[in-house]
Amino acid sequence: MRAVLETARGRFDCRVLDLSPTGACVRLLASIEEREPVTLHLNGSDKISGVVAWRRNTYLGVQFFERLSDTARASAPLKAADKAPPPSKPQPQPQAQPQPQAQPAPRAAEPLHLIPPVREVAPAPEAPARPGTPRLDGDRIATMVAQLQNELIERIDVAQAARIDRDQLAREIEPLVNQIISERNLQLNGPERAAAIKGLVAEMVGFGPLEPLLADESVSDILVDGPKRVYVERRGKLESTDVTFIDDRHVLNLATRIVTLVGRRIDESTPLVDARLPDGSRVNVIVPPLALDGPMISIRKFAKQVITLERMVEQGNLSASMAAVIAIATRSRLNMLISGGTGSGKTTLLNAMSRTIDPGERIITIEDAAELQLQQPRVGRLETRMPNLEGKGAVTIRDLFRNALRMRPDRIIVGEIRGSECLDMLQAMNSGHDGSLGTIHASGPREALTRLENLLDMSGMNLSSRAQRAQIASAVDMIIQVSRMRDGRRRITSLMEVVGMESDVIVTQELFHYRFDREGPNGELIGEFVSSGLRPHFLPEAELHSLGRELMRAAIGETPMPGAGEPRSVRG
Repeated sequence: MRAVLETARGRFDCRVLDLSPTGACVRLLASIEEREPVTLHLNGSDKISGVVAWRRNTYLGVQFFERLSDTARASAPLKAADKAPPPSKPQPQPQAQPQPQAQPAPRAAEPLHLIPPVREVAPAPEAPARPGTPRLDGDRIATMVAQLQNELIERIDVAQAARIDRDQLAREIEPLVNQIISERNLQLNGPERAAAIKGLVAEMVGFGPLEPLLADESVSDILVDGPKRVYVERRGKLESTDVTFIDDRHVLNLATRIVTLVGRRIDESTPLVDARLPDGSRVNVIVPPLALDGPMISIRKFAKQVITLERMVEQGNLSASMAAVIAIATRSRLNMLISGGTGSGKTTLLNAMSRTIDPGERIITIEDAAELQLQQPRVGRLETRMPNLEGKGAVTIRDLFRNALRMRPDRIIVGEIRGSECLDMLQAMNSGHDGSLGTIHASGPREALTRLENLLDMSGMNLSSRAQRAQIASAVDMIIQVSRMRDGRRRITSLMEVVGMESDVIVTQELFHYRFDREGPNGELIGEFVSSGLRPHFLPEAELHSLGRELMRAAIGETPMPGAGEPRSVRG
């Protein structure tokens, strides 16, 4: 019986040699791969979907997703001629086609007309969703989306589409997409059509190919190094992905859409930009001529679940005693800096520490790209602004810091200290604005103090080294060092107090440090957080807040953070 076999690559005439309720044996000259989804059209009206279970030369077996009805089988009887090769007609092949019965089977006990057994799979409406079927071709889907997008935009009200829900938009454009596919005679099966519609919605109101990565809660970083090189970080380790863009223009269009959300621009005159996504995720974009191999996008995602010091203790980022000391220091209104490298978890720790601040205090945050997620009700968020096309209108962190001093803040939190604003912050800490917090890039607590000196030099003030160090020693009370170790876990490796000055040297004392012991069988680092047993220098401040006894017990490693559970030895 003659029939038509439809695949993702087109429709092909074939001959059905054997037909059963669960499958068929088909002779086909076209090249079809095993596990490829197909649709078999019988008598023009009856059709059934399945997957190629096996292939032997020009013969292949199709396994149906659903049982073929008896009515359909009766309407498509097999003739005797169907089970034999065509009449003696010259074939293009050098050899005549063998009889189906004489075709050597790979298994001696298996007749040709029987479909070899395959792994049972549950019925599903679409082939790609079934286990064992081929994955959708990402490049092909992206190309189809690009071909359909321009024509679709011409047929819809773009402004109205941007205002409706994503699911509703998908339902509204599905008939139009099917119509365009039919008009352009594009060969797309059901799963590919669904993927194309999803991609169109993502391109129109979302973030294109990055949508599934942004929705994946196990992903902490997304790195786009080019249209075909997209990486993610999971559990502190980088992994490759199968996400692709069409070309550099596609990447640049997405980058432009992201930075436009926060009123910024990206082009050759402004080739690098810091921005954020609506959920607070931090974005950095750099484009040619600075990026030699094409536009690059770096996205730092933040967990949807609230991170607290207690949760960080459970994850092994620090010990319960360290968490208690940090919480008491925050409540005692110490000026603290969080030091660490890129991606070490400085902002995450700052968010966790902020939850211990009294809800009645007024907090002003200052950032380049707003990413802090404070839970207090009285928070004022300030963000810098890039210059306009004329090079005017820029607002820096230093400008915002000076303005924040006039906003009656109880605390000022600076997202990152990286320039001349260091002078203004130290002066504010020395002039009664206690409890200020900030982050700084440094490889250790002592290196953080040295970096503060260098930033003071950048402010343009001609201060001697002794004067600079005296100002730092009187302003900063504690430095917390955070590190991302080679097993991917972030840990607080040092908790250091700034005690004062002796001669020209800033005096510090370390309350806790992380001591490495050995490497576990799975590559994880095993060690412990060790207390120095020293009396904290800020004990008088803690006693003013009735926290002196708790501080002394926590400093010697006896007491966990209140509410974090019973005392225990934390190893990680």
